[in-house]
Amino acid sequence: MTSTIKKKILLLLFSGLEFSYSYTPNRQWRVLKNLSRKWKEINKKELTKEIANLYKSKMIGRKENSDGSITIVLTEKGKLNTLNYYFESMKIKKENWDGKWRIVSFDIPEKKRRGRDALRKKIKELGFCELQESLWVYPYECKNEIDFIIEYFNLRKYVRFAILNYIDNELHLKEIFKLI
Repeated sequence: MTSTIKKKILLLLFSGLEFSYSYTPNRQWRVLKNLSRKWKEINKKELTKEIANLYKSKMIGRKENSDGSITIVLTEKGKLNTLNYYFESMKIKKENWDGKWRIVSFDIPEKKRRGRDALRKKIKELGFCELQESLWVYPYECKNEIDFIIEYFNLRKYVRFAILNYIDNELHLKEIFKLI
């Protein structure tokens, strides 16, 4: 079983990767705020111990820079574990509704059943509402999370994501998502 502090360390290192892939200053600011908050929660003695354990388990490595400083980097094994932690703890922030509906639709073949079932379970867990079989709706920004799930299970060619300005049963959906 992985310790809580080990998960935090890996997720903090992953935040650097997440920051580098953030395209908007707003998203980068959110990543930095979360990183700062999580960093303050870590006990420094436990941190030192767990970093040594992460080196032993080959989840992190060191990179010596030209200026003599050292950078801690995630190994492939560390990235995989971190992606698993991120997937397990993923949540979508429910900010002010912008009046648009996010639609996720998929037609995933039987040979990818495990990925299909995991996708369905995760979007249901995140709060999506099923409109029809394999057609789900959600009112808040969630493209990054959906892209992550799709890539995580290698389902890109089977899943579509759309943003709608209008849907004929909007009143019903507003009641479901408590928007009225």
